[in-house]
Amino acid sequence: MQSITSALEWLQVIVWGVPMLVLLLGVGLYLTIGLRFRTITNIPRAFAMLWKGRTAAGEGDITPFNALMTSLAATIGTGNIAGVATAIFLGGPGAVFWMWMTALLGMATKYAEAVLAVRYRERDVRGQYVGGPMYYIRNGLGAGWSWLAILFAIFASVAGFGIGNTVQANSVADALEASFGVPHWITGLVLVGLVGAVLIGGIQRIAKVAGSLVPLMAISYIGAGTLVLIINVASLPEAFAMIFTEAFSATAATGGFAGATVWAAIQFGVARGVFSNEAGLGSAPIAHAAAECKGPVSQGIVAMLGTFIDTIVVCSFTALVILSSGAWDSGETGAELTGRAFELALPGFGNTITAMALAVFAFTTMLGWSYYCERSLQYLFGVKAILPFRVVWCAAPLVGATVNLGIIWLLADVLNAMMAIPNLIALALLSPVVFKLSREFFRTRGASEDNPF
Repeated sequence: MQSITSALEWLQVIVWGVPMLVLLLGVGLYLTIGLRFRTITNIPRAFAMLWKGRTAAGEGDITPFNALMTSLAATIGTGNIAGVATAIFLGGPGAVFWMWMTALLGMATKYAEAVLAVRYRERDVRGQYVGGPMYYIRNGLGAGWSWLAILFAIFASVAGFGIGNTVQANSVADALEASFGVPHWITGLVLVGLVGAVLIGGIQRIAKVAGSLVPLMAISYIGAGTLVLIINVASLPEAFAMIFTEAFSATAATGGFAGATVWAAIQFGVARGVFSNEAGLGSAPIAHAAAECKGPVSQGIVAMLGTFIDTIVVCSFTALVILSSGAWDSGETGAELTGRAFELALPGFGNTITAMALAVFAFTTMLGWSYYCERSLQYLFGVKAILPFRVVWCAAPLVGATVNLGIIWLLADVLNAMMAIPNLIALALLSPVVFKLSREFFRTRGASEDNPF
């Protein structure tokens, strides 16, 4: 087992090294420039389209709004609480700046993913829409690239059981035991029942639950973060100053913080930013392929908000709470650091807020990833794989909540990066399609604010 762990640690360093970070940022920058920065300048329009997207606007299985909520259900999770804290612990306050930069470029990546997902989606034998990287690789690049689509589906289906299921269950169990004394096995059984109750209804029920739960949990967490920032308002200028100055200069050792180089700030800011918003991994377009939209670009504009909301909004609140509280150099990391920051401002309530947020975030992540994993296995084995998958997926939280998952964390982290490679290759090769569809949209329907769809 030790040899396997060592091999995975070595592979993790390789796949999340300089080449991967350059590929992620490079593709994002290339798409942002190719789209003439429209993913940034059209953020207000995107929110207007999201609001109108609460009702159906074309062919599909779920509304554009619920498609985004399903993808946000998968992305707003432990990365927003534990991931941000880890980035600051390893890379210093400057890592937050690089998370923001990754998100701004990642908006173009997420936009392109959704555009291609809708453009190349199909109907399965049940009449439901299916899509995502495996479909736009095969249908967009041709049969000669099917091997790349198969690789993506394999990586996604295996990674899902790690990062999208057992790891989330383990995080919930740890948080509830630490804050409320709930035994791990009870948390596992409750998750089995809750996940099963949602999954039995398929994408329609997942989307309905996500459409209700995700806005509520995000607003509640932001509300709690806002209260902390009001209490720590005098420290906010210094917090922002640290983010910007230490993004380009080494962070000195202080308190329990060991110090960090500029490269560490970039590396951990980018890596944890991608871990949080999943831009470039190819997961979100699987949900957006089912959207009831009139065309690829309209859903792409809605989809790019996933990265903005996840990182620019939610992650920023976590980062500012940690930095303004002064807890960032305490020597703690992960969810414990975030919990300590909230507790310093809200004694007796801070840890509870963090534990409850982590539990709800992790639960919705399990729902979103169940759909990604199911569609990936369906691509590989057909609809006959759906029922066995759902049974195994619903049982997995009990395992995740009650066993040590050190090696699963490593495997999931490696497979996340492996998912990104075929997806980013496809995005680069199919970028002319994205640019062409975008030019046509913004030249015609995109000019109308009254009917953006």
